[in-house]
Amino acid sequence: MPTERVRTVLGIDPGRSKCGLAYVNWAADPIVERSVVPTESLVVTVCRMLRQHPEVEVIVIGSGTGSRTLAKAVHEALPESKIALVDEVGTSVLARQRYLAANPPKGWKKLLPKGLLVPDEPIDDYAALILAERFLAGDHQR
Repeated sequence: MPTERVRTVLGIDPGRSKCGLAYVNWAADPIVERSVVPTESLVVTVCRMLRQHPEVEVIVIGSGTGSRTLAKAVHEALPESKIALVDEVGTSVLARQRYLAANPPKGWKKLLPKGLLVPDEPIDDYAALILAERFLAGDHQR
């Protein structure tokens, strides 16, 4: 009997000083909750989010900076949770594009070429969303 497809994940884009988080529930038309948190408070935030969203089936972590250490810390805090590492190559560029599409420039900034536009806030949450989408699409390492 085939296994049911994963529909609900918590994506994490790890970083040295901050991490992006994205809760994605494709079973509910997709519900997305995004945030950027300091790395030192990530595990506490993940625990809180999983209490709010107990339907999360897999925690998806980008395979880049500090991913192994982060995955170990999350596993120690939540040993019953499934954790998957996802290749994060190119997520920064895609996150920037996604941010700018969701937050188009206003005023004189509309005149600048897209390559010169810089997001007004951290975009790690958009990178986490892309990681979650990659996993849900079946494009992952483990």
